[in-house]
Amino acid sequence: MASLRGSSWHFLGTNPKKCSFMSSSSQSQTKLSTRIFNQRFLSCSMSMNGSEADRKTPLGTAETRTFPAVLSPEYAAERLISAVSDLKSNPPPFSSGIVRLQVPIHQQIGAIDWLHAQNDVLPRCFFSRRSETGRPDLLLEFGNENGDGHINGHGSCHRNLVSVAGIGSAVFFRELSPFSHDDWSSIRRFLSSKSPLIRAYGGMRFDPHGRIATEWEPFGSFYFTVPQVELDEFMGSSMLAATVAWDDQLSWTLNDALEALLEVMLQVSSTVMRLQRESLGVSVVSKNHVPSKGAYHPAVRRALQMIKERSSSLDKVVLARCSRIITDIDIDPIAWLARLQLEGQDAYQFCLQPPGAPAFIGNTPERLFHRKQLGVCSEALAATRPRADSIAHDMQIERDLLTSAKDDLEFSIVRENIRTKFKAICDGVVVKPNKTVRKLARVQHLYSQIGGHLRCEEDEFNILTTLHPTPAVCGCPAEEARLLIKEIEPFDRGMYAGPVGFFGGGESEFAVGIRSALVEKGLGALIYAGTGIVAGSDPSSEWNELELKISQFTKSLKQEVVALQPMN
Repeated sequence: MASLRGSSWHFLGTNPKKCSFMSSSSQSQTKLSTRIFNQRFLSCSMSMNGSEADRKTPLGTAETRTFPAVLSPEYAAERLISAVSDLKSNPPPFSSGIVRLQVPIHQQIGAIDWLHAQNDVLPRCFFSRRSETGRPDLLLEFGNENGDGHINGHGSCHRNLVSVAGIGSAVFFRELSPFSHDDWSSIRRFLSSKSPLIRAYGGMRFDPHGRIATEWEPFGSFYFTVPQVELDEFMGSSMLAATVAWDDQLSWTLNDALEALLEVMLQVSSTVMRLQRESLGVSVVSKNHVPSKGAYHPAVRRALQMIKERSSSLDKVVLARCSRIITDIDIDPIAWLARLQLEGQDAYQFCLQPPGAPAFIGNTPERLFHRKQLGVCSEALAATRPRADSIAHDMQIERDLLTSAKDDLEFSIVRENIRTKFKAICDGVVVKPNKTVRKLARVQHLYSQIGGHLRCEEDEFNILTTLHPTPAVCGCPAEEARLLIKEIEPFDRGMYAGPVGFFGGGESEFAVGIRSALVEKGLGALIYAGTGIVAGSDPSSEWNELELKISQFTKSLKQEVVALQPMN
């Protein structure tokens, strides 16, 4: 693997309150440069986000070039390096643009295995969709047709996309200020329905107006990246891709972008080893909860008191906990995420790691929304029960969940809140089913889908900002619940419980960043979980629910040494 040179930063603005600059992310993050990087970020925004350009001006070109399929990742990497060199010799005649070069591979390579083999100094991202097997997809009723009434062909070519892993940043977007319509427009400027796999992966804070704690500073209020190099895993095949983005108006030329991309391409490892998911080789030395059990119980009782007060409109509030674990050795966030995949077939997996930052990973069952063209679908997920060892016992727990008045109240608040929000920006809103039970590996929840038809593409920004935060992670009414959370919780949620996913030209999808952890280098990890407080909640039961929710993380840390097997 080629060595990395020192970091360099290119300033793209003069406004000290909202200056922007872009990193050639292929270069190394030494301790000194990382410290300088973070110090700069404290006082100004760092990104190439079009803030100094006209967001309404389309790029000169947005295209995908597909090359003949090859047999292995090694051949694909060689072909891409050659294609990047050809692009440099014969550049497109545009002052701005984004070009994706992709090479199909005649074997299914695990995207997470490929990511684990890459240089961990580079920015990384990973997103894996959950399996929808056995569950009707309400989006099919709204998202199959384009504006002409014909089936849109762009989605069919990647319908069987399993997961995506990326390194480097062709372009990234990050601000300290809350995510705005202008920020959304800046991202959309680099996307095209004609290149559906050019996507911006990232996430947002739970509370964009709250103070950002030190551990979350590198993520800003939001962070999105279009990877420079990515491995797309399909059912039965794979694809290695390289993306270059440039804009002369932002002082980032095509030649600059190609030089940075070539540096990353020369570091791509084609030796991919399949991670064994059975163990991680890490022992927990200590575990500390914030708030502690002694502090959590009074917080729940205070929330219950506010819910009962006639002067308060609060019906529900979600109180979370941050658990810091210290381990005997550093935790490999990608190996940990691969371990979580064992029980994550019905959940989204994700990893976001900006330059020089901790890794935010998660194994979340909850969808925020999924858009295809103008069709959009969300879901209500609330109330929690454990799974049982026997079918009979598990069914008994399911019946108890379905008939519980307290759990029905918690779930109904979530479902009706989302339905109301959909009606404000969608036509033909449908709820199916009204209430059922969704079973996961360790827990089961009450569940329902909500679908509709957006009135225009601009409504994508509205659906995101309207749905977040849902009552399932914040409470109802949202603003009153958020104020109580800000007052009661003694830690920064960061991106926990915030939207995590991707924007694409014809399709976007976001999960809710729960069942998640922030993996810090040399310091162990912070594991997050929350539970909904409504009338009838019991502090001890809610604490036990928190323990149940983080168990998938803590039980996956074992003392056996993790083994690797060669890919076939």
